[in-house]
Amino acid sequence: MKNKWALVLYYHKDNIFSFNALVGAVESESYLNEIDIYFIRKKEDLIKEIKKLISNNVEVILGLSFFTTQIWDTFELISLLRKKFAEKVMIIAGGSHPTGDPSGTLKMGVDIIVCGEGEQTLIELLKKIIGNGDIKLVKGLALLDNENDIYFTGKRDPIDLNQYPPLPQKNIKFGAIEITRGCPYQCFFCQTSYIFGTTPRHRNIDSICKAIEFMKQYNKNDIRFLTPNAFSYGSIDGKSLNLPKLEELLRRTKEIIEPNGRIYFGSFPSEVRPEHVIPETINLILNYAANDNLVIGAQSGSQKILNACNRGHNTEDVYNAVKLTLKSGLKAYVDFIYGLPNEKDEDIELTFSFMKKLTDMGARIHAHSFMPLPKTPFAKMPVKIFTPNFKKQIDLLNRKGILFGEWKKQEKLAVKISKYLIENKLDPF
Repeated sequence: MKNKWALVLYYHKDNIFSFNALVGAVESESYLNEIDIYFIRKKEDLIKEIKKLISNNVEVILGLSFFTTQIWDTFELISLLRKKFAEKVMIIAGGSHPTGDPSGTLKMGVDIIVCGEGEQTLIELLKKIIGNGDIKLVKGLALLDNENDIYFTGKRDPIDLNQYPPLPQKNIKFGAIEITRGCPYQCFFCQTSYIFGTTPRHRNIDSICKAIEFMKQYNKNDIRFLTPNAFSYGSIDGKSLNLPKLEELLRRTKEIIEPNGRIYFGSFPSEVRPEHVIPETINLILNYAANDNLVIGAQSGSQKILNACNRGHNTEDVYNAVKLTLKSGLKAYVDFIYGLPNEKDEDIELTFSFMKKLTDMGARIHAHSFMPLPKTPFAKMPVKIFTPNFKKQIDLLNRKGILFGEWKKQEKLAVKISKYLIENKLDPF
Protein backbone atom coordinates (compact mmCIF):
# COMPACT_ATOMS: atom_id res chain seq x y z
CA MET A 1 0.00 0.00 0.00
CA LYS A 2 1.32 3.44 -0.96
CA ASN A 3 2.14 5.75 1.93
CA LYS A 4 0.02 8.82 2.54
CA TRP A 5 1.95 12.03 3.17
CA ALA A 6 1.09 15.29 4.91
CA LEU A 7 3.10 18.50 4.97
CA VAL A 8 2.03 20.27 8.15
CA LEU A 9 3.07 23.91 8.40
CA TYR A 10 3.20 25.76 11.68
CA TYR A 11 1.59 28.83 10.14
CA HIS A 12 2.51 31.27 12.89
CA LYS A 13 1.38 34.84 12.25
CA ASP A 14 4.98 36.08 12.13
CA ASN A 15 6.05 33.55 9.48
CA ILE A 16 3.23 33.34 6.96
CA PHE A 17 4.97 35.23 4.13
CA SER A 18 7.74 32.65 3.70
CA PHE A 19 5.27 29.77 3.77
CA ASN A 20 3.05 31.41 1.16
CA ALA A 21 5.94 31.50 -1.31
CA LEU A 22 7.01 27.92 -0.49
CA VAL A 23 3.54 26.44 -0.91
CA GLY A 24 3.12 28.33 -4.17
CA ALA A 25 6.28 26.61 -5.39
CA VAL A 26 5.27 23.14 -4.15
CA GLU A 27 1.90 23.45 -5.90
CA SER A 28 3.68 24.05 -9.21
CA GLU A 29 5.15 20.53 -9.12
CA SER A 30 2.48 18.00 -10.14
CA TYR A 31 4.47 15.09 -8.67
CA LEU A 32 3.83 16.52 -5.21
CA ASN A 33 0.06 16.82 -5.59
CA GLU A 34 -0.39 13.67 -3.50
CA ILE A 35 0.94 15.50 -0.43
CA ASP A 36 -1.84 17.07 1.64
CA ILE A 37 -0.84 20.45 3.06
CA TYR A 38 -2.09 21.71 6.43
CA PHE A 39 -1.77 25.24 7.78
CA ILE A 40 -1.90 25.26 11.60
CA ARG A 41 -1.74 28.54 13.55
CA LYS A 42 -1.85 27.41 17.20
CA LYS A 43 0.49 25.06 19.06
CA GLU A 44 -2.40 23.16 20.64
CA ASP A 45 -4.04 22.61 17.25
CA LEU A 46 -0.71 21.51 15.81
CA ILE A 47 -0.37 18.76 18.40
CA LYS A 48 -3.94 17.59 17.82
CA GLU A 49 -3.58 17.51 14.03
CA ILE A 50 -0.29 15.61 14.07
CA LYS A 51 -1.72 13.07 16.50
CA LYS A 52 -4.75 12.58 14.28
CA LEU A 53 -2.66 12.15 11.13
CA ILE A 54 -0.31 9.64 12.74
CA SER A 55 -3.26 7.62 14.06
CA ASN A 56 -4.52 7.45 10.47
CA ASN A 57 -1.16 6.08 9.30
CA VAL A 58 -0.18 9.28 7.51
CA GLU A 59 3.54 10.11 7.21
CA VAL A 60 3.97 13.59 8.70
CA ILE A 61 6.50 16.19 7.61
CA LEU A 62 6.42 19.27 9.82
CA GLY A 63 7.62 22.57 8.35
CA LEU A 64 8.92 25.32 10.64
CA SER A 65 10.14 28.78 9.71
CA PHE A 66 11.34 31.17 12.39
CA PHE A 67 13.38 34.21 13.32
CA THR A 68 16.16 34.38 15.90
CA THR A 69 13.75 36.11 18.28
CA GLN A 70 11.61 32.94 18.21
CA ILE A 71 14.26 30.33 19.03
CA TRP A 72 13.11 29.71 22.62
CA ASP A 73 9.48 29.27 21.66
CA THR A 74 10.53 27.03 18.78
CA PHE A 75 12.85 24.96 20.99
CA GLU A 76 10.01 24.46 23.45
CA LEU A 77 7.70 23.35 20.64
CA ILE A 78 10.23 20.91 19.17
CA SER A 79 10.94 19.44 22.61
CA LEU A 80 7.23 18.89 23.15
CA LEU A 81 6.82 17.27 19.73
CA ARG A 82 9.75 14.93 20.30
CA LYS A 83 8.35 13.98 23.71
CA LYS A 84 4.92 13.18 22.26
CA PHE A 85 5.81 11.72 18.88
CA ALA A 86 9.54 10.87 19.04
CA GLU A 87 10.76 10.21 15.50
CA LYS A 88 7.30 9.70 14.01
CA VAL A 89 7.43 13.27 12.70
CA MET A 90 10.11 14.52 10.32
CA ILE A 91 10.89 18.14 11.18
CA ILE A 92 12.19 20.46 8.46
CA ALA A 93 13.16 24.04 9.34
CA GLY A 94 13.99 27.04 7.21
CA GLY A 95 13.95 30.80 7.39
CA SER A 96 16.38 33.39 8.61
CA HIS A 97 17.47 31.76 11.87
CA PRO A 98 17.91 28.17 10.68
CA THR A 99 19.82 29.48 7.65
CA GLY A 100 22.08 31.62 9.81
CA ASP A 101 22.51 29.03 12.57
CA PRO A 102 22.05 25.56 11.05
CA SER A 103 24.20 23.80 13.65
CA GLY A 104 22.27 25.26 16.60
CA THR A 105 18.96 24.55 14.92
CA LEU A 106 19.83 20.91 14.32
CA LYS A 107 20.79 20.60 18.00
CA MET A 108 17.25 21.73 18.86
CA GLY A 109 15.96 18.48 17.40
CA VAL A 110 15.31 19.44 13.78
CA ASP A 111 16.00 16.73 11.17
CA ILE A 112 16.77 18.86 8.11
CA ILE A 113 17.58 22.52 7.53
CA VAL A 114 16.66 24.24 4.28
CA CYS A 115 19.37 26.89 3.94
CA GLY A 116 18.56 30.15 2.17
CA GLU A 117 15.92 30.17 -0.53
CA GLY A 118 13.55 27.29 -0.11
CA GLU A 119 11.42 27.03 -3.24
CA GLN A 120 13.48 24.69 -5.43
CA THR A 121 15.18 23.04 -2.47
CA LEU A 122 11.88 22.07 -0.83
CA ILE A 123 10.48 20.68 -4.07
CA GLU A 124 13.51 18.44 -4.59
CA LEU A 125 13.61 17.45 -0.92
CA LEU A 126 9.96 16.41 -0.83
CA LYS A 127 10.44 14.37 -4.00
CA LYS A 128 13.32 12.50 -2.39
CA ILE A 129 11.39 11.91 0.84
CA ILE A 130 8.23 10.48 -0.71
CA GLY A 131 10.28 8.57 -3.30
CA ASN A 132 12.61 7.17 -0.63
CA GLY A 133 15.59 8.76 -2.39
CA ASP A 134 18.90 10.09 -1.11
CA ILE A 135 18.25 13.55 0.36
CA LYS A 136 21.98 14.26 0.42
CA LEU A 137 21.75 14.72 -3.34
CA VAL A 138 19.59 17.82 -2.82
CA LYS A 139 21.59 21.05 -2.72
CA GLY A 140 20.79 23.66 -0.08
CA LEU A 141 20.40 21.38 2.94
CA ALA A 142 22.11 20.93 6.30
CA LEU A 143 21.68 17.81 8.40
CA LEU A 144 23.58 15.62 10.84
CA ASP A 145 25.56 12.67 9.52
CA ASN A 146 26.05 9.29 11.18
CA GLU A 147 28.80 10.77 13.36
CA ASN A 148 26.44 13.52 14.53
CA ASP A 149 28.48 16.13 12.68
CA ILE A 150 26.83 18.77 10.52
CA TYR A 151 26.76 17.97 6.81
CA PHE A 152 26.05 20.51 4.06
CA THR A 153 24.83 19.25 0.71
CA GLY A 154 26.17 22.24 -1.22
CA LYS A 155 25.15 25.76 -2.06
CA ARG A 156 22.27 26.32 -4.45
CA ASP A 157 22.27 29.00 -7.13
CA PRO A 158 19.78 31.87 -6.65
CA ILE A 159 16.39 31.16 -8.16
CA ASP A 160 14.46 33.14 -10.74
CA LEU A 161 11.52 34.58 -8.77
CA ASN A 162 9.33 34.36 -11.86
CA GLN A 163 9.65 30.57 -11.92
CA TYR A 164 7.18 30.29 -9.03
CA PRO A 165 4.02 32.17 -8.00
CA PRO A 166 4.34 34.37 -4.90
CA LEU A 167 1.15 32.95 -3.34
CA PRO A 168 -0.47 29.50 -3.24
CA GLN A 169 -3.51 29.20 -5.49
CA LYS A 170 -4.71 25.68 -4.66
CA ASN A 171 -4.21 25.80 -0.90
CA ILE A 172 -5.42 29.38 -1.01
CA LYS A 173 -3.64 31.88 1.21
CA PHE A 174 -3.16 35.62 0.86
CA GLY A 175 -0.57 38.13 2.02
CA ALA A 176 2.03 40.60 0.87
CA ILE A 177 3.55 39.86 -2.54
CA GLU A 178 7.33 39.61 -2.67
CA ILE A 179 8.62 41.73 -5.54
CA THR A 180 12.37 41.89 -4.83
CA ARG A 181 14.87 39.57 -3.18
CA GLY A 182 18.47 40.48 -2.34
CA CYS A 183 20.04 43.77 -1.24
CA PRO A 184 23.33 45.43 -2.31
CA TYR A 185 23.94 47.41 0.88
CA GLN A 186 25.17 44.68 3.26
CA CYS A 187 24.29 46.50 6.48
CA PHE A 188 26.21 44.71 9.22
CA PHE A 189 23.16 44.18 11.47
CA CYS A 190 20.84 42.80 8.76
CA GLN A 191 20.68 39.24 7.39
CA THR A 192 19.13 40.04 4.01
CA SER A 193 22.29 40.49 1.94
CA TYR A 194 24.05 37.59 3.64
CA ILE A 195 21.21 35.14 2.97
CA PHE A 196 19.79 36.29 -0.38
CA GLY A 197 22.82 37.92 -1.95
CA THR A 198 23.74 41.46 -2.96
CA THR A 199 22.31 41.40 -6.48
CA PRO A 200 18.62 42.30 -6.40
CA ARG A 201 16.25 39.99 -8.24
CA HIS A 202 12.86 41.40 -9.15
CA ARG A 203 9.67 39.54 -9.85
CA ASN A 204 8.45 40.76 -13.23
CA ILE A 205 5.32 42.86 -13.43
CA ASP A 206 3.31 40.28 -15.36
CA SER A 207 3.91 37.73 -12.61
CA ILE A 208 2.98 40.25 -9.92
CA CYS A 209 -0.17 41.28 -11.74
CA LYS A 210 -1.21 37.66 -12.15
CA ALA A 211 -1.08 37.25 -8.38
CA ILE A 212 -3.03 40.48 -7.86
CA GLU A 213 -5.70 39.36 -10.32
CA PHE A 214 -6.00 36.08 -8.40
CA MET A 215 -6.44 37.97 -5.13
CA LYS A 216 -9.10 40.18 -6.69
CA GLN A 217 -11.20 37.09 -7.50
CA TYR A 218 -11.57 36.68 -3.74
CA ASN A 219 -12.20 40.38 -3.08
CA LYS A 220 -8.70 40.85 -1.69
CA ASN A 221 -8.06 44.30 -3.10
CA ASP A 222 -5.64 45.82 -0.59
CA ILE A 223 -2.16 45.14 -1.92
CA ARG A 224 1.12 45.20 0.00
CA PHE A 225 4.54 44.27 -1.29
CA LEU A 226 7.59 42.61 0.27
CA THR A 227 10.95 44.10 -0.62
CA PRO A 228 14.15 45.15 1.19
CA ASN A 229 13.73 48.67 -0.21
CA ALA A 230 10.46 49.66 -1.84
CA PHE A 231 11.80 52.32 -4.21
CA SER A 232 14.48 50.00 -5.63
CA TYR A 233 12.02 47.91 -7.64
CA GLY A 234 13.30 47.35 -11.17
CA SER A 235 16.77 48.66 -10.38
CA ILE A 236 19.63 46.62 -11.83
CA ASP A 237 22.00 47.30 -8.93
CA GLY A 238 19.45 48.13 -6.23
CA LYS A 239 21.04 51.53 -5.67
CA SER A 240 20.10 53.55 -8.74
CA LEU A 241 16.37 54.05 -9.27
CA ASN A 242 14.32 52.76 -12.18
CA LEU A 243 11.43 55.19 -11.99
CA PRO A 244 9.65 54.06 -15.21
CA LYS A 245 9.56 50.45 -14.04
CA LEU A 246 8.47 51.47 -10.54
CA GLU A 247 5.63 53.57 -11.94
CA GLU A 248 4.57 50.79 -14.29
CA LEU A 249 4.27 48.42 -11.31
CA LEU A 250 2.10 50.85 -9.37
CA ARG A 251 0.02 51.90 -12.36
CA ARG A 252 -0.78 48.37 -13.49
CA THR A 253 -1.55 47.30 -9.93
CA LYS A 254 -3.96 50.19 -9.52
CA GLU A 255 -5.67 49.40 -12.82
CA ILE A 256 -6.38 45.86 -11.63
CA ILE A 257 -7.76 46.73 -8.20
CA GLU A 258 -9.83 49.77 -9.17
CA PRO A 259 -12.23 51.15 -8.09
CA ASN A 260 -12.12 49.99 -4.47
CA GLY A 261 -8.64 48.55 -4.05
CA ARG A 262 -5.73 50.19 -2.26
CA ILE A 263 -1.94 49.99 -2.64
CA TYR A 264 0.34 50.30 0.38
CA PHE A 265 3.88 51.07 -0.67
CA GLY A 266 6.86 52.35 1.30
CA SER A 267 5.09 51.60 4.57
CA PHE A 268 4.70 48.33 6.48
CA PRO A 269 6.04 45.74 5.69
CA SER A 270 8.67 47.43 3.52
CA GLU A 271 10.54 50.60 4.40
CA VAL A 272 12.49 52.92 2.11
CA ARG A 273 16.05 54.11 2.15
CA PRO A 274 16.40 57.83 2.84
CA GLU A 275 18.45 58.71 -0.24
CA HIS A 276 15.68 57.28 -2.43
CA VAL A 277 13.07 59.66 -1.05
CA ILE A 278 13.07 62.28 -3.78
CA PRO A 279 10.28 64.38 -5.34
CA GLU A 280 9.71 61.77 -8.06
CA THR A 281 9.24 58.84 -5.66
CA ILE A 282 7.07 60.94 -3.35
CA ASN A 283 4.84 61.80 -6.30
CA LEU A 284 4.44 58.10 -7.12
CA ILE A 285 3.17 57.49 -3.60
CA LEU A 286 0.77 60.41 -3.79
CA ASN A 287 -0.54 59.35 -7.21
CA TYR A 288 -0.91 55.61 -6.67
CA ALA A 289 -0.69 54.57 -3.02
CA ALA A 290 -3.21 54.76 -0.18
CA ASN A 291 -0.77 54.90 2.75
CA ASP A 292 -0.52 58.22 4.58
CA ASN A 293 3.08 57.60 5.68
CA LEU A 294 6.55 56.51 4.65
CA VAL A 295 8.78 54.38 6.88
CA ILE A 296 12.32 55.69 6.47
CA GLY A 297 15.37 53.78 7.65
CA ALA A 298 17.74 56.09 9.53
CA GLN A 299 19.13 53.76 12.27
CA SER A 300 21.43 56.35 13.91
CA GLY A 301 22.04 60.07 14.21
CA SER A 302 25.79 59.53 14.37
CA GLN A 303 27.60 59.42 11.06
CA LYS A 304 30.37 57.42 12.67
CA ILE A 305 27.90 54.69 13.62
CA LEU A 306 26.23 54.76 10.21
CA ASN A 307 29.62 54.21 8.62
CA ALA A 308 30.48 51.46 11.12
CA CYS A 309 27.23 49.70 10.17
CA ASN A 310 27.98 50.01 6.42
CA ARG A 311 24.68 51.82 5.90
CA GLY A 312 25.79 53.70 2.79
CA HIS A 313 23.92 56.94 3.50
CA ASN A 314 24.43 59.97 5.72
CA THR A 315 22.33 61.88 8.23
CA GLU A 316 21.71 64.64 5.69
CA ASP A 317 19.95 62.06 3.49
CA VAL A 318 17.65 61.25 6.40
CA TYR A 319 16.93 64.90 7.13
CA ASN A 320 16.12 65.62 3.46
CA ALA A 321 13.89 62.52 3.22
CA VAL A 322 11.87 63.56 6.27
CA LYS A 323 11.61 67.15 5.04
CA LEU A 324 10.32 66.06 1.61
CA THR A 325 7.91 63.53 3.11
CA LEU A 326 6.34 65.97 5.53
CA LYS A 327 6.19 68.74 2.93
CA SER A 328 4.17 66.43 0.67
CA GLY A 329 1.58 65.88 3.40
CA LEU A 330 2.68 62.35 4.21
CA LYS A 331 3.66 61.31 7.72
CA ALA A 332 7.29 60.35 8.32
CA TYR A 333 8.03 57.37 10.57
CA VAL A 334 11.78 57.08 11.07
CA ASP A 335 13.47 53.86 12.19
CA PHE A 336 16.30 54.10 14.73
CA ILE A 337 18.28 51.26 16.30
CA TYR A 338 19.66 51.86 19.79
CA GLY A 339 22.69 50.09 21.23
CA LEU A 340 24.49 49.45 17.95
CA PRO A 341 28.05 48.13 18.27
CA ASN A 342 30.76 50.73 18.88
CA GLU A 343 28.14 53.27 20.02
CA LYS A 344 29.57 55.67 22.62
CA ASP A 345 27.91 58.28 24.80
CA GLU A 346 28.63 60.99 22.24
CA ASP A 347 26.95 58.89 19.51
CA ILE A 348 23.87 58.48 21.69
CA GLU A 349 23.72 62.22 22.26
CA LEU A 350 24.06 62.85 18.52
CA THR A 351 21.19 60.45 17.91
CA PHE A 352 18.93 62.09 20.48
CA SER A 353 19.78 65.52 19.09
CA PHE A 354 19.03 64.35 15.57
CA MET A 355 15.77 62.74 16.66
CA LYS A 356 14.73 66.01 18.28
CA LYS A 357 15.40 67.84 15.04
CA LEU A 358 13.26 65.37 13.12
CA THR A 359 10.40 65.28 15.63
CA ASP A 360 10.38 69.08 15.81
CA MET A 361 9.69 68.94 12.08
CA GLY A 362 6.78 66.56 12.69
CA ALA A 363 8.30 63.09 12.31
CA ARG A 364 7.66 60.13 14.63
CA ILE A 365 10.40 57.78 15.76
CA HIS A 366 10.11 54.01 15.49
CA ALA A 367 12.51 52.73 18.14
CA HIS A 368 14.36 49.40 18.01
CA SER A 369 17.01 47.79 20.18
CA PHE A 370 20.00 46.26 18.44
CA MET A 371 19.71 42.49 18.33
CA PRO A 372 22.62 40.42 17.01
CA LEU A 373 21.63 38.00 14.25
CA PRO A 374 23.49 34.95 12.94
CA LYS A 375 25.25 35.14 9.58
CA THR A 376 25.87 38.90 9.97
CA PRO A 377 29.14 40.72 10.79
CA PHE A 378 27.56 41.86 14.07
CA ALA A 379 26.46 38.35 15.10
CA LYS A 380 28.81 38.06 18.06
CA MET A 381 29.07 41.71 19.02
CA PRO A 382 28.24 42.36 22.67
CA VAL A 383 24.89 43.83 23.63
CA LYS A 384 24.63 46.82 25.95
CA ILE A 385 22.16 47.29 28.76
CA PHE A 386 20.69 50.77 28.46
CA THR A 387 21.42 53.21 31.25
CA PRO A 388 18.59 54.62 33.41
CA ASN A 389 19.21 58.06 31.89
CA PHE A 390 18.88 56.65 28.37
CA LYS A 391 15.61 54.90 29.24
CA LYS A 392 14.33 58.06 30.86
CA GLN A 393 14.88 60.03 27.67
CA ILE A 394 13.19 57.36 25.55
CA ASP A 395 10.21 57.14 27.91
CA LEU A 396 9.82 60.92 27.75
CA LEU A 397 9.60 60.79 23.95
CA ASN A 398 7.13 57.93 24.23
CA ARG A 399 4.86 59.87 26.62
CA LYS A 400 4.91 62.80 24.21
CA GLY A 401 3.60 60.49 21.50
CA ILE A 402 6.53 61.07 19.17
CA LEU A 403 8.18 57.66 19.68
CA PHE A 404 6.83 54.13 19.50
CA GLY A 405 8.14 50.59 19.21
CA GLU A 406 8.94 47.46 21.20
CA TRP A 407 12.50 48.40 22.13
CA LYS A 408 12.07 47.31 25.77
CA LYS A 409 11.03 43.81 24.78
CA GLN A 410 13.80 43.72 22.20
CA GLU A 411 16.40 44.79 24.76
CA LYS A 412 15.64 41.77 26.95
CA LEU A 413 15.63 39.44 23.97
CA ALA A 414 18.89 40.90 22.68
CA VAL A 415 20.72 39.91 25.87
CA LYS A 416 19.51 36.31 25.57
CA ILE A 417 20.31 36.15 21.86
CA SER A 418 23.79 37.59 22.36
CA LYS A 419 24.58 35.03 25.06
CA TYR A 420 23.34 32.22 22.85
CA LEU A 421 25.32 33.29 19.77
CA ILE A 422 28.54 33.87 21.73
CA GLU A 423 28.35 30.74 23.90
CA ASN A 424 26.63 28.56 21.27
CA LYS A 425 24.42 27.21 24.02
CA LEU A 426 20.64 27.42 24.20
CA ASP A 427 19.44 28.02 27.74
CA PRO A 428 16.24 26.26 28.82
CA PHE A 429 13.06 27.98 27.75
